Amino acid sequence: MAIKAVWQVSPHLTPHPGAARTRQPVDCDLDEQECVMASEPNPSASVTSEFLRRMVERGYVHQCSAWAELDAAFARGTVTAYIGFDATADSLHVGHLLSIMALRRLQQAGHRPIVLMGGGTTRIGDPSFRDTTRPLLDDAQIAANIAGIRQVFERFLRFGDGPGDAIMLNNADWLDQLGYIPFLRDFGPHFTINRMLTFDSVRLRLDREQPLTFLEFNYMLLQAYDFVELSRRHGCCLQMGGSDQWGNIINGIELGRRVDGRELFGLTTNLLTTASGTKMGKTAGGAVWLNADRLSPYDFWQFWRNTEDADVGRFLRLFTELSLEQIAALEQLEGAELNRAKILLANLITAQLHGEAAAAQAAETARLAFAGHGAVEGLPQTDLPAHDWPQGLPLAEALLRAGLVESKGEARRLMAGGGARLEGEPVDEATPPITCQAGTTIRLSAGRKRHALIRFV
Repeated sequence: MAIKAVWQVSPHLTPHPGAARTRQPVDCDLDEQECVMASEPNPSASVTSEFLRRMVERGYVHQCSAWAELDAAFARGTVTAYIGFDATADSLHVGHLLSIMALRRLQQAGHRPIVLMGGGTTRIGDPSFRDTTRPLLDDAQIAANIAGIRQVFERFLRFGDGPGDAIMLNNADWLDQLGYIPFLRDFGPHFTINRMLTFDSVRLRLDREQPLTFLEFNYMLLQAYDFVELSRRHGCCLQMGGSDQWGNIINGIELGRRVDGRELFGLTTNLLTTASGTKMGKTAGGAVWLNADRLSPYDFWQFWRNTEDADVGRFLRLFTELSLEQIAALEQLEGAELNRAKILLANLITAQLHGEAAAAQAAETARLAFAGHGAVEGLPQTDLPAHDWPQGLPLAEALLRAGLVESKGEARRLMAGGGARLEGEPVDEATPPITCQAGTTIRLSAGRKRHALIRFV
């Protein structure tokens, strides 16, 4: 059976209402190979459902398995859709935010989101587009990670028992019950090694001559089975996710057709990158975590405040509730005026995730820090034992400990370029070590926008 048409939107395009582009259908046979994507279609001209129209207008859509049929399903009534999140850490990061917002848009349009925690699949580890095997986590760590992840979704979704209320599930509830031989017998015949080897997630690893374990190879089977199980239990007919999950999503669509005769759909979003092409989600201090205990609201706010000029409009469409007309007006700003739009972007996203009070505090902290007001409350702070450095704390070590750089080499380069400051004054390698006295606090800066405190205890 061939999927009738697949649509792909170029990752560099951000569709606007009324934009005219050409629709390009592509036939593909899922029994033989993954679909070959078309480029730069504009399906918005024929959209009848509010959800898909909003997703296209705001620039979410990258791939869709059967556009017309999915649009018709949304037009008929409430659609249940899911996105899976493996519990590889105790917090999600900013790269997951696009998927969370996709579920939010779904619920806003009157449909039902499912947040699927990967309590079962985390035990294996998704090999998609990774050069190495993910570290194996024990059950206690996976449970702790799920507990840490859950809290974020309540800031974006409404959970409950109503027809449009979100639900949170754990795929361990059914994967843990599978018998190995029955699973292979019932579902193994629907997967061929020939086809699985053509998936990018597998092929790229093999092309780089990196090992792919049999354990990881089974991940795509279990994710496909998740889709079937959710279809049976909850009437779920749509799986969404990042574009790196396309092959796994297609597997689930095909498995549902083969074993249950169900029509299932897939829709992916672009992986989050900046206008300059770099992958978003990293700072000098590491990942941009969503949990406040992993990354302070101030650092989260500052991450968005530092958005590249060319990305401001796109991120406002993806991550805020501003109307398209309001965003279009903000996109007209230039130079220093554009900073107002960046501050608004940071305020809105931080308020959604951490609350309005935290966003206001972060904005005020940034204002005071930029003005050079000493040890400003709200800046990220690191406590260091004063007695560990009786001869004083070297500047490179201080910048590293404060999370402003990733290495001492980077710290030295920062100082050589004049970007490092102590209490607002430039420092270099000739600057004497910092005197460490218990009860005192110092402020370090990397450039004009990134600041941190060290308190000696």
